[in-house]
Amino acid sequence: MCVSRIRASAALRSLALLALAATLASCATTATPVKKGPNPIHVAMYGPHPEERFPLPAMDISRVDPKYFRQQVAYQTNEPVGTMVIDTQNRFLYLVQGEGMAMRYGIGVGKAGLEFEGTARIGRKAEWPRWTPTPNMIKREPERNLKWANGMEPGLTNPLGPRALYLYQGGNDTLFRIHGTSEPWSIGKAVSSGCIRLFNQDIIDLYGRVPSGSRVVVQQHQAPVNEAIPMAAVDAFTPPAAI
Repeated sequence: MCVSRIRASAALRSLALLALAATLASCATTATPVKKGPNPIHVAMYGPHPEERFPLPAMDISRVDPKYFRQQVAYQTNEPVGTMVIDTQNRFLYLVQGEGMAMRYGIGVGKAGLEFEGTARIGRKAEWPRWTPTPNMIKREPERNLKWANGMEPGLTNPLGPRALYLYQGGNDTLFRIHGTSEPWSIGKAVSSGCIRLFNQDIIDLYGRVPSGSRVVVQQHQAPVNEAIPMAAVDAFTPPAAI
């Protein structure tokens, strides 16, 4: 009798364990995977700027390749601290910090940006600049640019965005610009018009870090970059002294 009861009890325990295992397996296969959201640092970095002359909305970063976000990276160069090195081939702008480090920004490159190579200086800086298309831009895209031959007032739709840096050589305007963009989708791409464009939040950041007179080196034919590893939070960098 005792043996029969022991066997029955053991059988019940086995059934209970099988039922529990089946329940756990069901939970494991039907659980909804947790969707990874955007990095809070990037959300804050590309958030709104309500204090601007034209309040700047937050940027939608959901479709942006993270490699084009502003970040501090390891970067070896012989250029002095405060130099901006523009790598048009790989779509990056580096602000040299020294000690093997740089602040890196993703860029978009227009036709004018692919025609200039060499060194220059920031001859002028402007907040919320007017934009006037060059004669070549009007000739190339008259349906888009002719109506702005006398200039476009600053604003959120202005192609130069909230800031612009104007490159000079020997005291002469090269017509080469580093500026923001009303088309953030163009970062990382080559487009039909313009020079070197950054996300609006990034050009505001860069503008605050570089004084007039800063050295700029534009490189057109660089080898592909092996992805650099971010080294520190962006806001840890102190703007360089004037050069």
